[in-house]
Amino acid sequence: MSARLVWVVAVLAVALVAGPVAAAGPGSDTSTTNGSATAGPHIESVYPNPLADEDAGEYVVLDFPRPTNLSTWTLTDGESDVSLSNGTVSGRVAVTAEPEAARNATDAPLLALDDSVSLANSGDAVALVHDGHEVDNTTYEDAPDAEVWNRSADGWGWEHLGATDFAAARTDTTSARVFVLPDDPEVAVETIEAADQRVLLAGYTFSSERVARALKRAKERGVRVRVLVDDAPVGGMSERQAAALNELVAAGIPVDIIGGDWARYDYHHAKYAVVDHRALVTTENWKPSGVGGHSNRGWGAVVGGEAAEALAAVFRADDGWRDTVPWCSYRANHTFEPDDVANETYSSNFEPKTVDVDGVQVLVAPDNAERALIARIDNATRSVDVIQPAIGSRHQSFLEAAIRAARRGVRVRVLLSNAWYSEDENEAMAEWINARGETEDLPLEAKVVDPESTFEDIHAKGVVIDNDTAVVGSMNWNNNSANENREVTVVLDGEAAGAYYGRVFEADWTEDGGSGLDLGFDSPLPIGVLVAVVGVLLLGIVVARRIEFE
Repeated sequence: MSARLVWVVAVLAVALVAGPVAAAGPGSDTSTTNGSATAGPHIESVYPNPLADEDAGEYVVLDFPRPTNLSTWTLTDGESDVSLSNGTVSGRVAVTAEPEAARNATDAPLLALDDSVSLANSGDAVALVHDGHEVDNTTYEDAPDAEVWNRSADGWGWEHLGATDFAAARTDTTSARVFVLPDDPEVAVETIEAADQRVLLAGYTFSSERVARALKRAKERGVRVRVLVDDAPVGGMSERQAAALNELVAAGIPVDIIGGDWARYDYHHAKYAVVDHRALVTTENWKPSGVGGHSNRGWGAVVGGEAAEALAAVFRADDGWRDTVPWCSYRANHTFEPDDVANETYSSNFEPKTVDVDGVQVLVAPDNAERALIARIDNATRSVDVIQPAIGSRHQSFLEAAIRAARRGVRVRVLLSNAWYSEDENEAMAEWINARGETEDLPLEAKVVDPESTFEDIHAKGVVIDNDTAVVGSMNWNNNSANENREVTVVLDGEAAGAYYGRVFEADWTEDGGSGLDLGFDSPLPIGVLVAVVGVLLLGIVVARRIEFE
């Protein structure tokens, strides 16, 4: 690969106009160096480091808001100048020395150049020039493989080629089936069992035999079923997962693996399923320790309304690009790791419940989730209760938002996992948060959970805000999760959802396991269990008396 690279330009919309049209003059431009998008002609993106020999297929995207003759326009990197064209264009345009190589790297029409401007992978400057006057420029450093240096409202930054840009979708009043794990592992399976049209299942890992059987039965009923999972989970893909995916493919279910050289995300970490017109979103993986209910404290929700269509669009975008391959192609070149299977059983202290919600917001990382969740925390007025496996750093953006809330007088509690692989770090983080609260006299507290017999460790990624908003999904409180992974989270607005997850949080925080302490109209413990507990206690008293007198 040469130290200097070939120039390419990509276009989203090119309209050739008959006859010459006066070019927009520099005086009408409002472009600023490395700033956000502008009203005049400007550079929109640069693609300097394709996954191809000799970096074939490099391009630069330009935007001409009104019809412009390009005969007096050039691109330059300070060392060489390239004339654009004698044609007239309007909108987003692209110039490339190798249009055939660039064609698969952009969905925009391509405008070929006779010459090329060289760009260095290690960094370079690009300027758009009209009649000798610089109109716009940008500078980048260390171009990653297959990433685009892209201008947005927030300024310039690297984005993976093919990255999506979903807005935070919002639905109106609907209902939600709220549940937690390990208390009720039936909800996920029952939801899939009820499908009669489609099941689009997306995950980080998949090794649940029960879910696999439910998917196969759905396929037999004529339901359209597809599965999408990550290609390289931490620790490697397990033999159990390989066997489960083999079974699905043998049953005629398409299974795709997302990642590889063209990967748009570090990890496809989302955990959701679109089932007919409902969306099932969980914090848990499709495995026995997760949705199987044999280990983790997890949260989940099945929501109706437009959330399903929003997630179906995400699934199609993730499953339909060049970073996915069929399972059969993937498995031919990979080995798989042995793994332990969780098989513990736990009591059901919190039954699932169908609640009315005022609305559902679907958040997707890296597209919109970070900004939306920070805004939610910044708007908290009474309380913020956080449950997380871990927190990435003291300067993590969500934690900083929570501390800002505490400084406004909002009570903030952070509950972290006791898992062996993160307990020491979580203890240190909890100590730091508590010290911060004490030093600044803030209503801020953190602790590492001691679940005793109610679950093994925390895998939930949830927030309850002001007791009337619940956040449930796959996004961890670390910057990689928010900015580099594909994550899916739902925000449930309404007192009923907030109260449900709030009671679960309170039980885990106080370490009472939710064992019947809430005896109001919505007690988390079924009355039959309460009667049995009372009977056991009475029997214990009788036995104790007999022992005493014998």
